[in-house]
Formats: sequence, structure tokens, C-alpha cells
Amino acid sequence: MTNSNRSNQTMTNQNKVNDGELYSRVMGFIAGMCSGVAKNTVGHPFDTIKVRLQTSQGTGRFKGPMDCVYKTMQQQGVRGFYLGFTPPLVGWIIMDSVLLGSLHNYRMFLSKYFYPTYEKLPLSGCVISGVMSGWTVSFVAAPVELAKAKLQVQYDATTTKYKGPIDVIRKVYATNGIKGLYKGLVSTLIFRTHFIYWWGSYELFTQWFKKNTKLSDPAINFWAGGLSASLGFWTTAYPSDVIKQVVLCNDKYDGSFKSWKQAAKDIYIQRGYKGFFKGFMPSFLRSFPTNAAALAAFEFVLRTSGAKKV
Repeated sequence: MTNSNRSNQTMTNQNKVNDGELYSRVMGFIAGMCSGVAKNTVGHPFDTIKVRLQTSQGTGRFKGPMDCVYKTMQQQGVRGFYLGFTPPLVGWIIMDSVLLGSLHNYRMFLSKYFYPTYEKLPLSGCVISGVMSGWTVSFVAAPVELAKAKLQVQYDATTTKYKGPIDVIRKVYATNGIKGLYKGLVSTLIFRTHFIYWWGSYELFTQWFKKNTKLSDPAINFWAGGLSASLGFWTTAYPSDVIKQVVLCNDKYDGSFKSWKQAAKDIYIQRGYKGFFKGFMPSFLRSFPTNAAALAAFEFVLRTSGAKKV
């Protein structure tokens, strides 16, 4: 083979590598979209109960999770559990595409440039890529979660201010502009910093199941996804989620870090430490099935598509 032929062969191989890497990067975002559909379908009723409990503190509206379920069903029927469903449906498709797509891409980046000698990305790389993906998706999540939260706390005709998610966006923008839509950004960034625990524990659970069980890959993804979300993430992140929801639903808070601290102080004054775990059980129960289904869907699409696994 001549030097010219060798050079052409090398370039061809390099192009194949680059094409394969690009394909894997794109598939991360597509797999994330599938995750978003699975997550919202399973989890929205739980989320509605959680938000209603979080934002009704001090009003005496609900005695607890089951009372909230009963009154919602009695007053609004099944539809009441799916109020505000559209923004998170569209939002989760977008957010999980950004979240898991960026997670996959950050993993590939770290594996290529910081851990090139490792056969598999180590725990430290999983944690770093998890936090980075959480901060990245926060810029998409902030306005979506604002619209969802405001719709979910509309209990009846007397509290109905918005007709739907677009109406929320339109009215908030008309009053406060872009700043109003991103009122929850600081709270969202703080909340998603706890992805350290989610993706760190996901990797640990995955390794444990592979070493100690004969479960299939989809089953491991399901169990590791559910356990890491419920035990690793929500048990540590829940207080910051309560603060975030209160900031989003109360006009007295401007969304700054100072107002975030004030919201935390107000919750403590009204309810003590228990206030930071108001509505925890619906959220905890929701986190396992929704994230188990979501991550199983994400990993399944990556695996069957032939995308690079790191």
C-alpha cells in the first residue's frame, strides 16, 4: 500500500470515528426525549399532590396527602390530578432531552479528555457530569416549572387566574419580562446541585446490581434509576424543592438568593423543620416509578441504537 493510500485509509477511519461520535452525541438527546415522555406520564398526578401540599402550608386546606387526594378527586375529578399537564409534558420532553443529552455528552467529553486511560468513566466523572447537566437544564426548567407551579395551585374558580401554560407565560412576561419568567432560576440551580447524589448513587447502584445479581441490563437500569432518584436525590434535595415552589408561587419573593433565604426562613417560622418536608411522601413515592421508567427508557434507547456507552 502506498503512502497516499495509507493516508486516505487513515482519514476514512478518522471520519468513521467522528461520525460515530457525533451519532452517539445526538442519540443522547433523542434518548432523553423518550425519557421525558415516560417520566411525565407516570409522575404528574404525584407531582400535583406534592405541589398542593407544599404551597398550602398554614392555610389548613389539606390535612395530609390522602386528604389532598380525596379533596382533589371530589372537587375536580381525575382532571384535577392532571392540571398543568401540558407544560411538563412538553417541558419534560425538552428538559430530559437537554438533561440526559447533556449528561451523555459531558460523560463523553470527560471520558475523552480527562479519563482517557479508563475503560469506563469513574464515579468522580459521573458526579461531575451529573452536576453540570443539572445546571445546564436549569435554564430550560426555570420558566417551565414556573408555569406548572402556578397552574397546579389553582384549586377552584376563586383561585383561577390563568387559563393555561401559555397564558401564564404571557401574563408573567407582560408584567415582569424575561426576569419574571426566570424568577425561579436561582432556586432551580440550588435544587439541581443535588444531582451530585443522584448520579453518584445511580452509578453505585448500577455497579452493585451488576456485581451481585443476575438481572438484565434493562432491569438494572430500572432499579438503579428508581433507587438513586428516591434515596439518593429526593431525600437530600426535597427541602430545596419546597423552597423553590414557595418562591415560584408567592409574589413576595423576587427570586434572588436573598429572597430564597427569606423563603426558607419563613417556612421555618411557620412550620419548623417539618415545613421543609411538607408533601414529601407523594414526591418520594412518585420518584421511584417515574425515574425508574425514565432511566430505563433512556438507557434502552442508547443501548439499542448502538450509541457509545461511557
